[in-house]
Amino acid sequence: MAVRRAAVAGSWYPDNPARLTQQLGRYLDRADIGEIGDPVRAVIAPHAGLMYSGPVAAFSYKAAAGSGCASAVLVGPSHYVPFRGVSLWPDGSWETPLGPIPVDEELGRAIREASNEIVEVPAAHGREHSLELQLPFIAHLLRGAAIVPLVMGHQTRATAFALGAALARAIAEQQRRVLLVASSDLSHYEDAKTAHALDGVVTGAVEALDPEALMTALEAEPRHACGGGPMVAVLDAARRLGSTSSRVLHYADSGDVSGDKSSVVGYMSAAIW
Repeated sequence: MAVRRAAVAGSWYPDNPARLTQQLGRYLDRADIGEIGDPVRAVIAPHAGLMYSGPVAAFSYKAAAGSGCASAVLVGPSHYVPFRGVSLWPDGSWETPLGPIPVDEELGRAIREASNEIVEVPAAHGREHSLELQLPFIAHLLRGAAIVPLVMGHQTRATAFALGAALARAIAEQQRRVLLVASSDLSHYEDAKTAHALDGVVTGAVEALDPEALMTALEAEPRHACGGGPMVAVLDAARRLGSTSSRVLHYADSGDVSGDKSSVVGYMSAAIW
């Protein structure tokens, strides 16, 4: 049973359980999500250092807290290892400062069997932070839930929609609730005005629950997001599973924390039901 060790605990987020819990609680207390449909089937959350993206991700996980999910399927981009397809971490557990989170082997196997795009590239998970930054919120709010970790390599149209179809097919067979999580930051290192224009295209497609429009925008302008493919796959899967509503819960950029609006990273939280 493989244990995926935390790669960025102590740098990107606190490795002390008490400090981490306090920080998460502070962000969640400030996240006002309003009225959300029930149950939430999917969320989109960012994955930068917790001090930057945590205040935004808190909106997504506060919305997901009442989902009653038994498992969460996490889909994020590969920042360090290029490859074709989507890499599944098939078994074992993932280490967090709040305790290990088990991998849902049965659901992972069903997803893998649903598409030839699902592969195993263990190296793609080693340094990757896009999924790891979701784990503190999952361990804190979705206690007892297992995970299916999926990292997308080349974010092609074929891969994104094949994954969406595979997720929908595998989850539809489950006799329990499964939460879909797309991990993505938006535009990178633009000035705030440019970033907000680029990010507005993404938030518009997400609110419209339109994976096709989002994929077309990403193909025309890759600067929109680092995890565009994962977002497309999760939106597509949610629609196939019957979701009809999507709402952007919060938008911010790194300059809101750093004070530097000359070069920012955009962050979005969204819920789909």
